[in-house]
Amino acid sequence: MPNDQKYLALPSPEYSGPPAPAERVAFYQTQGPDQDAEGSSIPIAHYLWMLSRHKWRLLLFVSIAVASTIIVSTRLTPYYESTATIDVDRMAPNAIIGQEANAGRAISGNDSDIFLSTQLSLIKSDSVLRPVVQKYKLRLVTAKPGVLRDPLAEEVPVSLPYLTVTRPPKTYLLQISFRSPDRALAAEVANAVARSYIDHSYAIRFQSSGTQAIFMNRQLEELQVKMERSSAALVQFEKELAVINPEEKTNILSSRLLQLNTEWTNAQGDRLKKQAAWNAVKSGSTEALESQLQGEQVRKLSERIGEEAEKFATARNTFGINHPEYKKAATRQLQLQQEFENLKVSVAKRVESEYREALDREKGIQEAVMESKKDFDQLNSKSVQYKALKRDADADKTLYDELNKKVKEAGINAGFQGSSIRLADLARPGRSPVFPKVGTNAVLAFLISSFLGIVVIFISENLDHTLKDPDQIQRQLQTEVLGALPVVKAWRGHLPGVDAEGNRRELFGSGTVASTYEEAVRTLRDSILLPNADRRPRSLLLTSATPREGKTTTAVHLAVVHSQQKRKTLIIDGDLRRPGVYHHVGVSNDHGMSDVVNGDANWRDLVQQAPGLPYLAVLPAGQPSRRAADGIGETLRGILAEAVEEYDLVICDAPPLLGFAESLQIAALVDGVVVVALAGQTERTAVASVLSNLKRLRANVIGLALNEVRADMSERYYYYGYYGKYYSRYYKPLSS
Repeated sequence: MPNDQKYLALPSPEYSGPPAPAERVAFYQTQGPDQDAEGSSIPIAHYLWMLSRHKWRLLLFVSIAVASTIIVSTRLTPYYESTATIDVDRMAPNAIIGQEANAGRAISGNDSDIFLSTQLSLIKSDSVLRPVVQKYKLRLVTAKPGVLRDPLAEEVPVSLPYLTVTRPPKTYLLQISFRSPDRALAAEVANAVARSYIDHSYAIRFQSSGTQAIFMNRQLEELQVKMERSSAALVQFEKELAVINPEEKTNILSSRLLQLNTEWTNAQGDRLKKQAAWNAVKSGSTEALESQLQGEQVRKLSERIGEEAEKFATARNTFGINHPEYKKAATRQLQLQQEFENLKVSVAKRVESEYREALDREKGIQEAVMESKKDFDQLNSKSVQYKALKRDADADKTLYDELNKKVKEAGINAGFQGSSIRLADLARPGRSPVFPKVGTNAVLAFLISSFLGIVVIFISENLDHTLKDPDQIQRQLQTEVLGALPVVKAWRGHLPGVDAEGNRRELFGSGTVASTYEEAVRTLRDSILLPNADRRPRSLLLTSATPREGKTTTAVHLAVVHSQQKRKTLIIDGDLRRPGVYHHVGVSNDHGMSDVVNGDANWRDLVQQAPGLPYLAVLPAGQPSRRAADGIGETLRGILAEAVEEYDLVICDAPPLLGFAESLQIAALVDGVVVVALAGQTERTAVASVLSNLKRLRANVIGLALNEVRADMSERYYYYGYYGKYYSRYYKPLSS
């Protein structure tokens, strides 16, 4: 074949070709599946198909779960629920008198949550529930698991079953709900728990007020004794001072001392003034005399003396010293001079007298100031002690009065039942039971069972390591699925082509299933040969990973459909350990491949014609021989070299690849290898091991053929149903 030599130069990183004729192998080195392609993610449609595959099982499981839920729900005892609503008004006053009655208690959001959470726990406390349990003789849940004795008799904390306390979000409401088979009892218990909670809150506040009142009375008695003692000390001190109010007397002395100091200062000024006048008068100057109270008289007298002196001088100059007028003037002047001297003496005495008087007054006021200051200092030193005693007495009296007022207010407020916790809405008997909710339970059962069923389906599919889905095989094993052969139940228990007595029958038989199988074999044939019809493989090996996977049946039917195209076909049974080709085509197995390997005959002499198939030749295996199986490699090399010149296609059947060496020898000789696997039974790891061995052997693996495929194994197989409908109306199977 000189035209095919150019394919020897084509590179192939995955496969360089077995030791077979190069012109038949080089092409397949470039046409195999991409071994380096990464597996893509599983599409959503595959999961939908998985659900569709198990839809009847899933539907049955869901139906049983829903039906069981409905039956159980209808047989359960119905429970009615009633809810009482409590309003918590934190702005309401807790008292009717006093400071707490004048303003509400605004609280922050965090404090509000803490307060309401505290109230929720308080409602479920033993102190609230025990009176209700005793009143209605309810069943109890003890705080100690496993206790069977009466918890009321044991005085252990109790709680009510079917009692729930909730708080609607962003509200100051508390909802107390109780469930019971008796609708009236449910409402009564809910209301009783609400009232018990309110009464308990009032009792706590009343007890707290009573305890507070007892404490304040005890303190009041002690404070009264202390107040009496401090008041008595104050009175005794006032008696010792001989005054009622030392502070008032101190104020009087202080004012008096201030006044005396002022008078003393004025007296000193007056004394200094009069002392200066006295000193001036003692000098004898006329000007000093004129500045006094009698200064006008002194001035007039001085003027008269001056006038008389002028008259005297005139008389002396006019009349002479012996003239009577002169003597008369001299006498008047002398008299005036004598009168002036007497006036001077009189003024000096009067000024001196005023000075002495001012001096005495200054001394008297000074003595009064000193005496007043002494009294003030003495009283002021005792006033500090008095103030301390009076302050203690006033403080004790004020505290006593305030505490006495608080005691009276606490006594009045203790009986005030207007609480910030009020029963806003009474519980009423429910019209319909809240448990069981058949519809809701059915919906939940449907959802849960559907979810569980789907999860089980996905888990079971993921745990299934057998080969079924072509896409999954291609992703995980990196090989192509050439064809899928449907299961034929009519072949169970016997080989196709031979009846129960060993008589030959039609290979494909008749009927819809057989026709579908025949069409699947034809599809497998075309998948192998048609991709490049001008360079199709001349020799094929059909093998499997393990026994009983249908490799022989597939090889025979593939040879039949190839021969029906009027192409010369040779099928060689290379399974010398357990031959089976002769059963299918109805030929003798007395002599065959084992004789050729042993050198007893030529292969051409042992080739038989298949009955009814003029283009199909068969080289049976002959008698089983382990020694012959070991030497089949070299013999088959020569047979293939000659057979491919005479036949359009040579198909070899060989033992399973795992555990038998002759299959690897044959795989190295043929143009292509097709691995047959049993759908839903062959393990993926086994096929992966086979493919790994073939790759290491540098064999050309064309692809994988799945046998006994059912329509529910993959969404790829849905068309098998259409085959049956189509064949039943328009097609009659061809005979061999």
